[in-house]
Amino acid sequence: MPITRRHILQTTAVLTAAHTLQPFTFADEDSDVTTESPFGFCFNTSTIRGQKLKLDEQVNLVIKAGYDGIEPWIRDIQAFVDAGGNLQDIRKKLDDAGVKMTSAIGFARWIVDDEAERTKGLETAKHDMALVKQLGGTHIAAPPIGAVDIEGFDLFAAAERYHALCEVGRQAGVIPQLELWGFSKTLSRLGELAFVATESGHPDACVLPDIYHIYKGGSDFTGLAMLNGKRIHCFHVNDYPANPPRSTIADKDRVHVGDGIAPVSKILQMIYDSGCRGMLSLELFNPTYWKQDAMQVATEGLAKVKAAVSKAFQE
Repeated sequence: MPITRRHILQTTAVLTAAHTLQPFTFADEDSDVTTESPFGFCFNTSTIRGQKLKLDEQVNLVIKAGYDGIEPWIRDIQAFVDAGGNLQDIRKKLDDAGVKMTSAIGFARWIVDDEAERTKGLETAKHDMALVKQLGGTHIAAPPIGAVDIEGFDLFAAAERYHALCEVGRQAGVIPQLELWGFSKTLSRLGELAFVATESGHPDACVLPDIYHIYKGGSDFTGLAMLNGKRIHCFHVNDYPANPPRSTIADKDRVHVGDGIAPVSKILQMIYDSGCRGMLSLELFNPTYWKQDAMQVATEGLAKVKAAVSKAFQE
């Protein structure tokens, strides 16, 4: 394949992503680090999705299990509101327990090619961000929903659209985190993530990597050293087994941190060295865990993430 000006521009932008993002900080200004750990510990509620707990039940569980933060799904927040729930009550409960609303998982179609659909997607993002803001949250995931099946997606267009999403976030007071999806044909690799964040040219640009998704997408974990860790507010942690292989492994195959073959210590050391002091959010989709007691899953998960951090910084 011939090398074009676009190829050169994209490669150059990816290789300089860390330097481009350096002037802006999150961790130093609003660190989630605790005195016991270089990172905070968060619980993504997908990990117990099969137990079908309501938002208030999820919050109670996360507080009781001892996490520093929670990362719920927008659909659960909306369901709670639709059923007559008061988000201010949830916020007070989180504040009283000292638990942060670290992030939230939404699926606004901000990246799609169709302009009318994209406009609607930005309105959805605005609505979702308002829910997050009511709970005291400052960040929301921004995955490439709507572009997962498109080959050769224009990354410059993705960057422009992410900039527009960040502008919506500025107005709402919630920052969208560009999320890696390893199964997608768009934003499945660390280089693509860094490129879009860099070329967006937005001062709030930040990324949301994930151990499983980095593996699934085919990137080498050493690529994490190219990122500015101060632009990683939330990092999804999990593990994966040797089988099934990368080509067929799926979300359902994720396992607890330390129960698979991921180089977790190396990963944690690299993001720490890059400046990350944010939250490690346990995100699993394993049906086996969905059949277990929710508190058992949450407490076991926290213990294993903490053990992984301890091991990483003793080596």
